[in-house]
Amino acid sequence: MNPKYSFSFKNGDGKNKALLGGKGANLCEMTQMGLNVPPGFVITTATCLQYLENKQLPADLMDEVRQQIADIEQETGKQFGGNSDPLLVSVRSGSAISMPGMMDTILNLGLNKQTLAAMIEMTDDPRFVYDAYRRFIQLFGKVALGIEDEKFDFHFENVKRAAGIKADVALSADQLQEISDLFLMVVHEETGKPFPEDVYEQLEIAIKAVFNSWLGKRAVDYRREFHITPDIANGTAVNIVTMVFGNMGDDCATGVGFTRNPGTGVNEMYGEYLVNAQGEDVVAGIRTPKPVHEMAKEMPEQYRQLVELRNKLEAHYKEVQDYEYTIERGVLYCLQTRNGKMNATAMVKTSIDMVNEGLISKERALLRINPELLEQLLHPQLAADHGQQPLAQGLPASPGAACGKCVFDADTAVRLAKTGEDLILLREETKPEDIHGFFAAQGVLTSRGGKTSHAAVVARGMGKACVAGAEDIKVDVRARLAIVGDIHIKEGDLITIDGGTGDIYLGRIPTIKPSFSPELKTLLSWADENARLRVHANADTPAMARLAAEYGAKGIGLCRTERMFNAVDRLPLVIDMILAHNTEEREAALAKLFPIQRDDFEQLFEAMSPYPVTVRLLDPPMHEFLPNEHQLLDEINALKHYLTIVKGQRVTLETLAGHPELPTPFNQLNEEVILEAIAKKEMMLDKVLELFEVNPMLGHRGVRLGMSYPEIYKMQIRSILEAAARCVKQRIPVEPEIMVPQVITAQELKKVKQFVDEIQAEVEAQYKISLKFKFGTMIETVRACTRADHLAKIADFFSFGTNDLTQATFSFSREDAENKFLPLYEDSGLLQDNPFETLDIQGLGKLMKMAVEWGRQTRPDLKVGICGEHGGHPRSIKFCHDLGLNYVSCSAPRIPVARLAAAHAKLLEAQST
Repeated sequence: MNPKYSFSFKNGDGKNKALLGGKGANLCEMTQMGLNVPPGFVITTATCLQYLENKQLPADLMDEVRQQIADIEQETGKQFGGNSDPLLVSVRSGSAISMPGMMDTILNLGLNKQTLAAMIEMTDDPRFVYDAYRRFIQLFGKVALGIEDEKFDFHFENVKRAAGIKADVALSADQLQEISDLFLMVVHEETGKPFPEDVYEQLEIAIKAVFNSWLGKRAVDYRREFHITPDIANGTAVNIVTMVFGNMGDDCATGVGFTRNPGTGVNEMYGEYLVNAQGEDVVAGIRTPKPVHEMAKEMPEQYRQLVELRNKLEAHYKEVQDYEYTIERGVLYCLQTRNGKMNATAMVKTSIDMVNEGLISKERALLRINPELLEQLLHPQLAADHGQQPLAQGLPASPGAACGKCVFDADTAVRLAKTGEDLILLREETKPEDIHGFFAAQGVLTSRGGKTSHAAVVARGMGKACVAGAEDIKVDVRARLAIVGDIHIKEGDLITIDGGTGDIYLGRIPTIKPSFSPELKTLLSWADENARLRVHANADTPAMARLAAEYGAKGIGLCRTERMFNAVDRLPLVIDMILAHNTEEREAALAKLFPIQRDDFEQLFEAMSPYPVTVRLLDPPMHEFLPNEHQLLDEINALKHYLTIVKGQRVTLETLAGHPELPTPFNQLNEEVILEAIAKKEMMLDKVLELFEVNPMLGHRGVRLGMSYPEIYKMQIRSILEAAARCVKQRIPVEPEIMVPQVITAQELKKVKQFVDEIQAEVEAQYKISLKFKFGTMIETVRACTRADHLAKIADFFSFGTNDLTQATFSFSREDAENKFLPLYEDSGLLQDNPFETLDIQGLGKLMKMAVEWGRQTRPDLKVGICGEHGGHPRSIKFCHDLGLNYVSCSAPRIPVARLAAAHAKLLEAQST
């Protein structure tokens, strides 16, 4: 046979995950490694895409499937649809990228009236056979025929209730036969057709269902949330695997394991198993499984084989593996392996440990970690001394603390999240259909399931706190209620969960910031050794600068001086400056601001010494420092109202109690004071109206402000240079950089440079020192990009302000776009990404490339960086590296992400050459 659509596990290319999916490729590779994998074959992702495009299977696909089944029959001695020793198969999805629980699986396919009787005769165990049959009917009904689980669960629970049985394992063969008959009735009622008896018809329907699951809502939502684009994974493969059974008795089991602890990264056997169960029981949380270490006593020989399997998998793949296995009549089979999804703590620790063990290189240790995963390490933890007693305890499934209002279903979580509520999704157990609730919630709590349940795996991959298997909590979704002993938790009640300990608390528990672990410090030091791009911080205060230094910033790439003016003691001085009638009044107000600015800069330079600090001169529109027109009118009217009350008498604040609209907390009021206040407010109103702009983002701001009011920029320049001089006097190494915003012409830059030169001479004479600093500009207008060669004659450095440059390039503002039409553009494919989150390489990127090339033609040693929000985005950082930038600058919490992303950019460049 020369297959077109499928590959046997014995001859498929285990490296070609794009074609065979991750699961299929790994099954092929494990088979060819000599591991005990049940025989099977893979139908390719290319076949899936062909089916989805044409709405039908390729005409000759099923002929090929029949031949593949014949090969399995020959290898196993079983017969598909046969009346003795029947072959049953599982039908599983598997894309190039692991998407746990997002698509569909059908087990025990091949059962019908004939094979059912044959299985009973062969095994002499009707209970086992009917248990397999009822599972098959429900899975096939749900996945292939679109019947809701609840239709089956209703009958299942009724039979259990009538028999007085709580645990599924206590059901007898007769009861399971009754359930199977009821399930067959459900299928007939819901579809109008009897359950298909032809095993090849079953298989064909199942293949179509798995292909269709690629476009299922939860799979689409998952890909959108994690930015899994078609170039990363396109279509799902179908894996058809010989069934092996973990539910044939007490010498059978099924389990899920990780080669290392996915929560902590510790090198230990980790996982859970169930005796006499099928694999879905473990991940679905229907029964609470046992920790794998108990198998050492219960099944010592199988445990030894499991340890051997675990060691072989990790040694071969050189990566932590998440594997599934079944023990059938004492024989261990490996059903699946894939790279384990772990939280950031575990990823960092395993990277360090595997390097120390000689398993991988430092370069691989860096590349195996998605930079954005490091943000998890900055999630809050519960304060150790909070003193609260837990209400209940479950299994610590995904570290981190989360607090929020209880919600009992995913749809409610999505609805309430839109109002800004913090939420905890509380379920008996979660299912793949709940995925949108995970996105909306801060954490997940389940009353059933283990550390490898659906809730645990998905939450861990998202970096969200999760507690699973809290069996003391009884969940009643219909009543919107959870009960713990005598305590009732209603929907909307606040709870706190600790995914690191499994503890659950009523109310809100204080949290603390996490600290950098020694392993993370080591990993990031390796990243810095490999990176060419330096990582700076956007920081506006000394406290922010100190935090940035803790996170490993090698400088401040953007200090927004206007952010320094918003403190309560400074804003009145800024308002006085704006309301000044002439230059003299304005300079008087600036004289009061000068020592404050100088002291701030001195502390910034000290905090970041010896690294560079780039200070942007005042940028925003002046009206932003004043109240708005409506607020001022309200305050003026309130003051006039008080004026009619006072009528020349002195009135204390107590006298005016009950008048909350009083705009200013005067100690005492009289007519003169109120008239003075009214005059000042009216002056402000006149100024607001004078400063009003139709489009402030493109109006009187940045360097244009410096041209109109040069005294403002002169004060700031002097405060920067004097702060630097004071540091030099104290022998503190400093690298100040003065940056001019919103430049569009070289003449603007020359004018500000004249201010700098004059003030520099005065400061150097005053302090009797020589100052070294850089003078440069932000590139945030399209014209600045096109005039970069001229600007570089004056500027020592460029810093791309990609927030404003994006708005200028796209001709829409972030606030309007994200609130109105950007989601539509992304969902419909009109834009691949939000350009304010991911740098627009195709458009804005070309402007940047042009500016860098032209600027360096004029000044070869031109320093170039980026200081917009994109400076912390890994894909944007890769572009900045490729463009030859010197640094990126981002907010402090993104610094670890940016440091690792910068190393990735350099290492991937080396791999491609």
